[in-house]
Amino acid sequence: MATTLADILDAAAGGRFPPPDGGTTVVPQPNRRDAGVIAFTAHSVVFTDEDPEWVRATLASLDCDPLAATMNARFLAALLERTGRGTDTIDLLTVADPLPGDPSPALRELGDPDHPRVRRALRRRDDVRVWAADGGVLVLGRGVAGRWEAAIEVDEDVRHRGLGRELARAARHLVPDGRPVWSQQATGNARSIRAFQAAGFRPVGAESLMLPRAA
Repeated sequence: MATTLADILDAAAGGRFPPPDGGTTVVPQPNRRDAGVIAFTAHSVVFTDEDPEWVRATLASLDCDPLAATMNARFLAALLERTGRGTDTIDLLTVADPLPGDPSPALRELGDPDHPRVRRALRRRDDVRVWAADGGVLVLGRGVAGRWEAAIEVDEDVRHRGLGRELARAARHLVPDGRPVWSQQATGNARSIRAFQAAGFRPVGAESLMLPRAA
């Protein structure tokens, strides 16, 4: 099995997942910013610079289904406390292959955007680029382990018209270098999940991303 998070993600994007053996792989953080947990089918990956033996001992101490241990609230809370980091939620992690040609709808790239979605992206991603359509925003940037990640925002007054799906699909046309494009959707955000899956994003696992707390 691959021994870096980037290698694991590259393999998963191509449909090659860790073995469904109930195990947990602990790998170093890809950078200072990003730490967390990705749960694939019957195998989890914890990416942290903490002692792997502490990770395994903490998981073993939980009174829960071992297959669910890495996403158990008590383990995540223990990891947050030990690292002094913060988190928002557990996301569905999805990925899609790039597409040729120009996106639809027509988008205009924003050079210096001031949008809550963009400000949030700048804390989590590098090389952020932003495009706007009438009623929506698409953000692309390099996130966990350098992967290209997409996020979208649709104005409330234009929802239920397919714009979210179109923006998510546009990300597949705009991702650089022929790379796959990833996205995370909060597990309770059914509307976003439907939009990304309709745009060809396929689920690969669950992710809890832990970031340094804002100073």
